[in-house]
Amino acid sequence: MKFRIMYLEDKSKGLNGPARIGRVGSSKTGETLYYAGRSFEALRNSGLKANFRDLETGQPFWIAKARKDGGDRLFKGAGDPAVIDDDAREEYWAKIRGIPDPEAA
Repeated sequence: MKFRIMYLEDKSKGLNGPARIGRVGSSKTGETLYYAGRSFEALRNSGLKANFRDLETGQPFWIAKARKDGGDRLFKGAGDPAVIDDDAREEYWAKIRGIPDPEAA
């Protein structure tokens, strides 16, 4: 299974839900993603709010590749900053953002 650093935002309670940046696995087709023991199925033609849903709970999520500029939220400027998982922190700051981890200083 391939893993990459991705942005995950829970959309079950509205447009600006809790967000995380973490290491996400994917199926060969990319139609199913795996994160923290959860499985997410790609949604087709679901509108702008979500692009995946949790297979067990049905909760909608926005899941996308983490962005170099840090502008990961689907709706910019709203909501708390994303929590970065410890196992993805170093790779996120070094390879995705290309800058030192501000919390490492």
